[in-house]
Amino acid sequence: MHILLIHQAFASLDEPGGTRHHELACHLAKSGHRVTIIASPVSYLTGEAMNKKIPWVERQDGGEGITVLRAYTYPALHRSFVHRILSFFSFMFSSFFISLSVKNVDLVWGTSPPIFQGATAWAVALLKRVPLLFEVRDLWPAFAIAVGVLRNKILIRASQWLERYLYHHADLVVVNSPGFISHVLEHGAQKVELVPNGSDTSMFDPQDDGQDFREKYRLEDKFVGLYAGAHGMSNNLGVVLQAAKILQYDKDIVIVLLGDGKEKPTLLRQAEDLGVRNVRFLAPVPKKEMPGALAAADACIAILKPVELYKTVYPNKVFDYMAAGRPVVLAMQGVIQEVVEEAGAGITIKPDDQVAMANAIRELAVDQELRLEMGMRGRQYVELFFDRVVLAGKMVVLMESLVKAQES
Repeated sequence: MHILLIHQAFASLDEPGGTRHHELACHLAKSGHRVTIIASPVSYLTGEAMNKKIPWVERQDGGEGITVLRAYTYPALHRSFVHRILSFFSFMFSSFFISLSVKNVDLVWGTSPPIFQGATAWAVALLKRVPLLFEVRDLWPAFAIAVGVLRNKILIRASQWLERYLYHHADLVVVNSPGFISHVLEHGAQKVELVPNGSDTSMFDPQDDGQDFREKYRLEDKFVGLYAGAHGMSNNLGVVLQAAKILQYDKDIVIVLLGDGKEKPTLLRQAEDLGVRNVRFLAPVPKKEMPGALAAADACIAILKPVELYKTVYPNKVFDYMAAGRPVVLAMQGVIQEVVEEAGAGITIKPDDQVAMANAIRELAVDQELRLEMGMRGRQYVELFFDRVVLAGKMVVLMESLVKAQES
């Protein structure tokens, strides 16, 4: 089986960002299948291009059985909303034409967001007369409308129409959170399966103390509260800075913000204005270095804005935190709160409560036994229910079934 994945935000294990699709592709390849991935050369996390001059297409080796084709993409991803839309549309068209040259495809794998690349996946599947598996990673455009990023009425209507069209015409819609199921069914999906986010537990060693990472960033003898991931509008990291200000007289506590994103310059200015000296901003690291970073943490922070729709999400970072055996300070509500509470893997608080966040961090800082218990409970829970290898096996079965149904 030859699978064609069209995914602008694809990141390999050698890059910073979410690597769900690289991990799934590796499992598909181990199962004897071929995967061709058409992706952008511009990092969705940092907004930076791999090279100063972006070619029309660049072929990369993604590992045995995996080929990555980096398609031309307008590079100003983080400059403004208009430039972001231009980036999406440039990839939509370049990925379409490059897809036509990929031979002997058995299944097209589309994913959203950005939803525009879903149109490319639909068109390519139609032309190649193969099934379309459409994966929903968040509820775009509903999320963008809810946080005020998408305001143009014409663009809203067009995006909502495209969303319904893709859900309805996909041979299978796959969601990565149970919170998405009702939405996609109400918006046109005919058949829906859940393959949730999770973690490759083999990457993480809960016994690792992260000493190399601590020494590199002079974090020895500190309690490290770590946030790892995007620094965007939805991530609400200003609350973390406010919590850090409350904790500024707890001399042994350091808050580390590891990652990048459009809001990082604003956060740096905010930290300066607040006069906090217990916050470290660190550049993002490739996924293969993330185990060392999480091992250096004593507790890990996950936070989103208090938007009703965000109660539906399963953030990847939370599962990695748990796989690393670190307690979670979760400033989110909804389905992921249910996971953390059922696992007993951390402390849950309201999304916009900096006092509660400071108190949760302080509670974990003074109680090592509690930290260890929560961390190990989280690790065990991920091993049981959210191990990436098991979830990837389900994705393989779903894809094989679609292809067999098409052939019969």
